[in-house]
Amino acid sequence: MSSTSNAILTADSIWLDGKIIPWAQGQVPIMTHALHYGLGVFEGLRAYRTHDGRLAVFRLREHMKRFADSCHIIQLQLPYSEDQLCEACLEVLRVQRQRFSNGAYLRPIAFMGDGAMGLGAVNPTRVAITAWDWGAYLGDKGMREGIRAKVSSFTRMHVNVNMVRGKITGQYVNGILAKREVVQAGYDEAILLDMAGFVAEASGENVFMVNKKDIVRTPPLSSPILAGITRRSVLRILKDMGHPVEEVTFTRDALYISNEVFFTGTAAEITPVREVDNRRIGTGAPGPVVKKVQDTYFRVVRGQEPRYSEWLTYV
Repeated sequence: MSSTSNAILTADSIWLDGKIIPWAQGQVPIMTHALHYGLGVFEGLRAYRTHDGRLAVFRLREHMKRFADSCHIIQLQLPYSEDQLCEACLEVLRVQRQRFSNGAYLRPIAFMGDGAMGLGAVNPTRVAITAWDWGAYLGDKGMREGIRAKVSSFTRMHVNVNMVRGKITGQYVNGILAKREVVQAGYDEAILLDMAGFVAEASGENVFMVNKKDIVRTPPLSSPILAGITRRSVLRILKDMGHPVEEVTFTRDALYISNEVFFTGTAAEITPVREVDNRRIGTGAPGPVVKKVQDTYFRVVRGQEPRYSEWLTYV
């Protein structure tokens, strides 16, 4: 079974509707519309302790832009500006600097609150930002040695069903079903195909592969995938390394015969995949490309790569 732990060390306080309040008071009514119908959006950000002992949020502005875009896509009125939300994220960390001195995972969420019910209801939008201590999403061992993945029987939804540019709460049921299916079968993570049978993404991560010609490939944004911010960062890092990269569709058996496969995401960071559908990938251990990307990525988030300094917002 998966070694992923769901235990978290939560914050003492949260930001809710413009105010910092105690964690225990961060509650919503049972009749909250989003609880019944899934109309909400969220983001996941990480703050890292940098090499000089400070705390910095990785690509804060880009996350808040996607958060606002997600609200716009589902016509959820966001009552705060991107600037206000960026400052709120920093405030959550500042008031709990001691608890999160080594870093934290941040979760902004906006959702339709209580009031009217039914699919046509339009209620005020609630906004919250929470933080917790979340280690390697797919496990420390998985980060070092690679994980086992399986193609799920569940398909990534069509672009006319799934608003792929939005990080929308209700849409994640698709990924949850896929993840549970493969974890119950003894694997660590699910890979979902699109409706044409091409590789789309994992249950919560973007997918990369390295083919026999040492070209890195990842599905294009025309596929039903989230435009991952870690994905975008890795593409930039690879191009800056001079490594050939292609954003193209590919089949599941292209993964089987690739030299390397890895996942990217804020929670998963850069996680190698050593096996897909009981087929060993490459040597069955993290390869040279993913190792180099991992090393560079963690140097970036720790403030050790000056060329990417604009990606860090210090607390």
